[in-house]
Amino acid sequence: MARTQAHDVFLCHAWPDRQADAKDVYDLFVGKDVSVWFSEVTLRPGTDMRVAIDKGLVSSRMGIVLVTPAMLDKLRTDRSIASNELSALLRRNLLVPVMHGVTFEELDQVSPTLASRGGFSTAEEPIEDIVVKIAELVGTLAEEEATNSA
Repeated sequence: MARTQAHDVFLCHAWPDRQADAKDVYDLFVGKDVSVWFSEVTLRPGTDMRVAIDKGLVSSRMGIVLVTPAMLDKLRTDRSIASNELSALLRRNLLVPVMHGVTFEELDQVSPTLASRGGFSTAEEPIEDIVVKIAELVGTLAEEEATNSA
């Protein structure tokens, strides 16, 4: 089955981060010509959020989870959309956590499964450098897909 409206990256974030940190990450990816499923841009008013998110998850090459203090709070207390998104992303082969203002140790207390994934931390390198590395990975994935489908 062919993917429709494919995206390179599905950006999972906490609602409070949508107009600040997550938007900044989205803008950096777009600047690197990486197609991003990002709720603030992709969701249209009146759209069923759960259906749209499910489609975004299915049509994306990889998932990025922006782990901020707000995301940790959501994962601790909220069993709604953010948790469902994360569960779906954890089933994927390529899921990259990006720690921003939190540590892998803090994430491990809330979601050991997500914390066990290889990822990045903005405490160790600038978000701009992290986006470049992920964009390079996306390019490699696209090449592999093209080779496998040829």
